[in-house]
Amino acid sequence: MNELYGRLLLKKELSAVPIQAILLEGMKEISKTKIRCSRCGKTSEKKEVQLPIGAYYCPYCIQMGRVRSDEKLYHLPQERFPEVSYLSWEGDLTPSQQSISEQLVHLNQKHETILVQAVTGAGKTEMIYQVINETLKRGEAVGLTSTRIDVCLELYWRLKKDFSCSISLLHGEGEAYSRSPLVIATTHQLLRFRHSFDLLILDEVDAFPFPDNDILSFALNQARKPSSTLIYLTATTTHDLERQVKLGHIKKLQLPRLFHGSPLVLPQFFWQSKFYQMIKKQRTTGFPLLIFVPEIRQGKALTQDLVEKFPKETISFVASTSTQRLENVEKFRQKEISILVSTTILERGVTFPKVDVFVYHSHHHNFTRSSLIQIAGRVGRSPQRPDGKVYFFHLGKTNSMLEAYKNIRAMNQAGGF
Repeated sequence: MNELYGRLLLKKELSAVPIQAILLEGMKEISKTKIRCSRCGKTSEKKEVQLPIGAYYCPYCIQMGRVRSDEKLYHLPQERFPEVSYLSWEGDLTPSQQSISEQLVHLNQKHETILVQAVTGAGKTEMIYQVINETLKRGEAVGLTSTRIDVCLELYWRLKKDFSCSISLLHGEGEAYSRSPLVIATTHQLLRFRHSFDLLILDEVDAFPFPDNDILSFALNQARKPSSTLIYLTATTTHDLERQVKLGHIKKLQLPRLFHGSPLVLPQFFWQSKFYQMIKKQRTTGFPLLIFVPEIRQGKALTQDLVEKFPKETISFVASTSTQRLENVEKFRQKEISILVSTTILERGVTFPKVDVFVYHSHHHNFTRSSLIQIAGRVGRSPQRPDGKVYFFHLGKTNSMLEAYKNIRAMNQAGGF
């Protein structure tokens, strides 16, 4: 029964149906011609989703198991956890970080919706430790979510080290749910929760595919308790969030400085023809090199080319389709791989100490202003090497490249540099 508290599940996802379970309609008729899914909130035309037996199904969240109009969804209200302090982290916050941390605790008591905009490398994770622990100390449930598996994994390993409670990690390639006061999950996994979290934190709110995604927005709101706190974390905010801040619907907190006090690394622009020459120069430093490519096919071709040109290096490629992506990312972190080629799958939420970053074909339309800012933010995250290199290789500067540069420079100026 533990797997049902705070959850919203199909009958086939349950080992047994407890007598206390609340049964909800799988789909609700909202007109003579339309029907809405109770799990993902999407509306369908009846004639397009009718089964031969006469019932209807939802095509939008079918990858998580088919919701049908003639079947129920099962739910048990979330129960409280032991009122315990689980935080074991003994690090120190900077005065700026501490200010954000204390404001989060205060706003959490009022169940506010909060936007924390902090530059990449500002130490966002450490700043949420206090508000997480204060929530757990009240016996309440905390959820951290992101669209990216890599971000969820990074959060999991960091919080597992700094919090002594059990932590569930949920993603499409992961283990089954085990009830815990602290849950880390991809945003899609929130579709299996209902009124569960007293505090829900969305990391990288601007990351694809969350913006303008009705299903993920619905899942985020349905997973929260009616009286709860929602915290958005980001380095690059969105127009919609800024509009809600101006309307007073969201409280905004801002931190324009890296946690170690150094400025953000400004990208340098080079013509694409200099690419291999600059790789050769960079490899003499011995620092790990992360190369971003705009498309999978380019990544595969470039990786093969690099293997031939740099036979002494250990080189690998990762993308959303890579079967060994998680293993190769960890090998790169452990310096078992010296050059890692990646699509934008690693543009945010991952930390590699002392890394340099090259962007191959930075003029490509897949490299937006937001993604280039995030990519640049992979560099300079270590106090042992706060400068690093960010090189954009191009066939002509784009507005996205120029806007990313201006944004990074503006954040440095706001931080007093």
